[in-house]
Parts: sequence; structure tokens; C-alpha cells
Amino acid sequence: MAEIRIEKLHKRFSDFVAVRDSTLTLEDGKFVVLLGPSGCGKTTTLRMLAGLEFPTSGSITLAGQDVTYLRPRERDIAMVFQLFALYPHLGVRGNLEFPLRNEGLKRAEIDRRVADVAAILRIEHLLGARVGGLSGGDRQRVALGRAIVRQPQAFLMDEPLGTLDAEFRELMCVELRKLHERLRTTTVFVTHDQNEAMALADHIVVMNQGEILQADEPGGIYNFPSCMFVARFIGRPPMNFVPISGAVRAGDDAVSLAGLPVTVPRIEQGAGAAVLGVRPEHVQVAAPGEGLAAEVRHVEYFGSHWIAELATAAGTLKALIDKSQRPALGDRVAIGFNTARIVLFDAGTEQLLASATTRHHREALRHGQH
Repeated sequence: MAEIRIEKLHKRFSDFVAVRDSTLTLEDGKFVVLLGPSGCGKTTTLRMLAGLEFPTSGSITLAGQDVTYLRPRERDIAMVFQLFALYPHLGVRGNLEFPLRNEGLKRAEIDRRVADVAAILRIEHLLGARVGGLSGGDRQRVALGRAIVRQPQAFLMDEPLGTLDAEFRELMCVELRKLHERLRTTTVFVTHDQNEAMALADHIVVMNQGEILQADEPGGIYNFPSCMFVARFIGRPPMNFVPISGAVRAGDDAVSLAGLPVTVPRIEQGAGAAVLGVRPEHVQVAAPGEGLAAEVRHVEYFGSHWIAELATAAGTLKALIDKSQRPALGDRVAIGFNTARIVLFDAGTEQLLASATTRHHREALRHGQH
């Protein structure tokens, strides 16, 4: 078992708190992505898992062993960096063999492991090459291979795709996911790119200002964001926010938007002032008079769909519209909502308000029903 647990992990650099009292369990064999903006604490957390930084307080356990203050070489982990960190004086084979020679393995075992890893990553034809002449994608495969060949308990990856161009980054996301499904080694992957996170992760941990805001499977992060920051950070375009007219009380199953009643999932706690959240794909555009009156103010074309910016008495919203129904600037329309996909946030704290829908999701998570 390679379960990783962090308990009340805290890291302070002089007057700056990089990671604030984080508690998290990373399940054995899962691909976990630490996601957030620059400076949110995700790389510092990874470096503490690797032993490259020691926490100010708190603990880290790997497979039941307390590794909080162990040096990197004393932890059975492998790390892949953004800038590859290959040895330029060694060829591809030499880079792959290096960690195994350090472990004192016999020649036959080294050859077997290198051959296996080269086949997995499809770099057999590069084994005799020098690393200096390789493309960025091939160099990244060699860096991954050098980590995999050790057969560690866990992989730690710090934005390993960040220097690749967009097309190759998408390809490497697919390759990494296939690799994980084959190896099933616990993997912690740091990125600020939500597309990478959604494509790769079994679980996503969203961080901001040193704090863990939500740890959930990708569908939970997207559909039931724990707060308005997560709702803004995940999704392109992000979730719409619309102020609700009047107070929201426990048990309410309808709210008012600019005088229009809108059905919502029944709220389990009162909030007073609240904000309705709805994804653009759950905003429904109809003929005038059939919902909240709106005017098309801006249109963007994305090939498979349009994104329309709509001005209403309740505020500005964005809607995803099928490519066959081109909206025109100045069009008068009406909008409604897929009410089953609405969430509500407390206007003061910006935290998600619990409903039966969110509770069922959390119960399913606890019982492993993703």
C-alpha cells in the first residue's frame, strides 16, 4: 500500500505562509492532481512530500511510515520535474540506468528494467541516442522513464508538461493516463492547467493561498464546487453567478432572480443573501417571453458551439449555444436554466450551500461510488 497522508501540514518562510494546516489522504494507486494558481502552495506541498522541503509543523506518512523529516533518498518515491533534469553527458540508456546503478542492481536486472520501460514509453529506438538532440516530448519520456524504472511506491510530478506545446501536451496527457492505468502507482501531479487536471485525475485537490479548498473527483469539482473561487477557477468559461433577490432560508426550493421565480435544489441551511451559480451549458436560450428577458451583447465562436454573453435585469450571464443556432448581436431572447444543475452560495462567505443533491454526492464519495 502506498497511501500518502498529510496531517495539519504547515510551511512558513519567514513571514510568508506557503501551506496552511493542510490535511489530506491520497489513496493508494490513485492519480491525484494538485491544482491552483501560481503561488497557491501546490509545489511547496509536493516538495515536502519529496523531502526537498521540511514542514514547519505537521506530518507526512507514506505507506504507514512517518517520512516527515526523512531525506529524499530515504523515501521510496520518484520525482519528475518541469525542466526534465536529464544528465546531458549521458545518453538515453545511461539516464535510464543511472538510478539502478546507484542501487547496486546486477547488470541483467538493469537491462531487463530498462528494456521494459523503453517498451512502455515507446522509446526503444532512442536508447542509443544522446539526450541533447532529442525533442522536448522525447526528453520528457526519458525523464518519465528514469522515474518509472526505479519502481517506486509513488511518483511526484511538478508541472512535467509545462514546457511542451499545446498539441503535444494533449498527447502526453493521454499517454500519462494510459501509463498510470498500466502501472497503478500512486501519483501526485502539480499543475495550474485545469484541462490537464480534468483529463488526468482520479482526484483533484484545488488550492489557493496555501489552503486546500476542495478535494474531490473531477465531476464533483466541476458540478459541486465548494466555494465561488473553485467555481471560477474550473470551467471555460467559468460558472455564472447571479445575485438572488431576497433572503434564502433552509427548506427553500425556489428563489427569485429579478422577480422571476426559479426552482433550485432544496436548501438545507439558511444563508440570508445568496448567489445562484450555473454553468454556461445549463443556461437555456428560448424565444422572448419564455423566461428571464435577455439581450445578446457578445458572441464567440468555438467550432462546436457558440458562447453568447447575455445582459439581463439580474446581471450578465454566458450561455453555450449549439453551432447550428448562431446568435446575433442585439437579439432579444429569454433564458431559463437546467434547475437540477443549479448550486447556491452564501453571498458573504462564498461557500457552497448544502442541498440534498450535494449531500448525496458526498455520501457517494465516502462509499467510493464515483
